[in-house]
Amino acid sequence: MIRNPILPGFNPDPSICRVGRAYYIATSTFEWYPGVQIHHSTDLVNWRLVKRPLERASQLDMRGNPDSCGVWAPCLSYADGLFWLVYTDVKRLDGNVKDAHNYIVTAPAIEGPWSDPVYVNSSGFDPSLFHDDDGTKWFLNMLWNHVSDGVGGQPKHPSFAGIVCQQYDPAEARLVGEARMIFAGTEHGLVEGPHLFKKNGWYYLTTAEGGTGYDHAVTMARSRSIFGPYELHPDRHPITAKDHPQAPLQRAGHGQIIETPEGEVYHTHLCSRPLPGTRRSPLGRETALQKCLWGEDGWLRLAHGGPVPAVDVPAPDGAEKSPRQQAVRRDFDGADLPPEFQWLRTPYPERLFSLTERPGVLRLYGRESIGSWFEQSLVARRQEHFSLQVETEVDFQPTTFQQAAGLVHYYNRHKFHFLAVTHDSKVGRCLTVMSCPGDWPDARLTFPMGGAIALPGDGPVRLAADIDGASLQFRCFSHGEWKDVGPVLDASVISDEGGRGEHGSFTGAFLGMAAFDTSGAAKPADFSYFAYQGRD
Repeated sequence: MIRNPILPGFNPDPSICRVGRAYYIATSTFEWYPGVQIHHSTDLVNWRLVKRPLERASQLDMRGNPDSCGVWAPCLSYADGLFWLVYTDVKRLDGNVKDAHNYIVTAPAIEGPWSDPVYVNSSGFDPSLFHDDDGTKWFLNMLWNHVSDGVGGQPKHPSFAGIVCQQYDPAEARLVGEARMIFAGTEHGLVEGPHLFKKNGWYYLTTAEGGTGYDHAVTMARSRSIFGPYELHPDRHPITAKDHPQAPLQRAGHGQIIETPEGEVYHTHLCSRPLPGTRRSPLGRETALQKCLWGEDGWLRLAHGGPVPAVDVPAPDGAEKSPRQQAVRRDFDGADLPPEFQWLRTPYPERLFSLTERPGVLRLYGRESIGSWFEQSLVARRQEHFSLQVETEVDFQPTTFQQAAGLVHYYNRHKFHFLAVTHDSKVGRCLTVMSCPGDWPDARLTFPMGGAIALPGDGPVRLAADIDGASLQFRCFSHGEWKDVGPVLDASVISDEGGRGEHGSFTGAFLGMAAFDTSGAAKPADFSYFAYQGRD
């Protein structure tokens, strides 16, 4: 069986392709570096992260990109002996305008080498590349209209002006011919995320509508001509949970059709799993996969009936899910960062951290403040469980209150909890908690402990965070035992919907290590390990 979500934690906007019996899914990474996550599977059940292809400055530089900008909705395809990856680098979220630049990179193998990008256009986001039967390539994206009253965080339908299509010439590496509007969307509004699939002479267009919140839906239409006119699916939205608030997979939408070599058909989509009794999804938008059937009328529908996505889905050939890895401990004794970790925005990680300057530790160089859009020394991994514990050890000798390093539960500059070793003029080296519990737009810090806890001596400090649903308790190892540090904090605010709301944040919760030094001295902090233990 396929158990949804197949990619737990922050993995939205899934684009899927098949090469032989190998399947690949590309998902959005927004401001996290390197850009785009690609997972691989041979059975649609068990998935493994194999590549983040946007890994150098010539491909992606997001310094200065606001929170929830960066890489939106990639499209991965395979043709002519190459993998083709189309992506958007969004430079602005707020206001009427989206500065969204679309690019293409290619590679002979999923592991690379991936080319430098070819710039395509900036007329909107969510680009897609379709390879037609005759070899013609078609570039699609949603068209953004700034002459409307839709703004970042409060999207409205006039801003989402429809889906446009234009021929792409790979020989000249540019768009040719006229960009034509092929689909204006339905009255549900906010049409985006286009993908084309061709079968029996029909072009099937899947799009996302309703915004990426709780009205989200997959909308489907078809035409005999790529330029339309497109007739709507008789059910309009073959995948959605918008009218089913008790469904375990909420916010379902934005996906793509895939067929197995035997002709079985599946459809990816993003989803979220809000905490019980809330509309808060700390794990962010995750990737799910549904089994579908082609009806006698030539339309695709969920195999189990209705539009509501299922948690358990039949797999091809009865493949079974391998036991999920619950515990991962990383000792930083190699030259490369473990694959589950990422950092923020910059293509120059050597300014943020080193695994070789002091062998056996991850050294973070204190840079700008936590939440900076430029150089923030934060290395973290996705939260993939609702109940979990993380632990680390930090060796850090601050000499001023402007220097801090420790363990962080992070979403963006408006949503984080930070257990930090720092310095206080009265007590010396000490522990404190800094939080920003969803204060948008001001990003005010709170200090839930009220005061600092003095740390004896100058040795390494072991820190931990225990999360159970909406509760977070920080801990410190002292005198042979773990002791609570500060009050229980609200972990649910470290979520898509926390603070600004469901349309203002698009990533997910991370747990990791952070250091800042706003004095400019780049004080180093050395982390010897990071342990993650999921419990659900």
